[in-house]
Amino acid sequence: MKILKEYSSALMNPKLASTGVKVAIVVGSVLFTINHGNAVVKGQMTRDRWLSGLLTYIVPYMVNIHGQFISKSKKLKIEDYLPEQKGQLNIAAFQKDSALHVNKQ
Repeated sequence: MKILKEYSSALMNPKLASTGVKVAIVVGSVLFTINHGNAVVKGQMTRDRWLSGLLTYIVPYMVNIHGQFISKSKKLKIEDYLPEQKGQLNIAAFQKDSALHVNKQ
């Protein structure tokens, strides 16, 4: 449940949103054209199709934010294993903890 709350807050994070919006515009426009372009040209867009078109932009945004969120989460976990003085990754501790995490799922 904690991860859902963190992801929900990430959806509105301005640092993540700028990339998410750019991806949503590009990917969403391509998908909208593929899925609804013919209906727009023919004037056959219904209320349901417009709703589907809106989701065509929302989904790439959410997927991009999810990717950034997971990437930043993993980076923070890896930094926990960096000794402050040496600046090198403690591979053995990281692998042990990663294996425990995978086995719990």
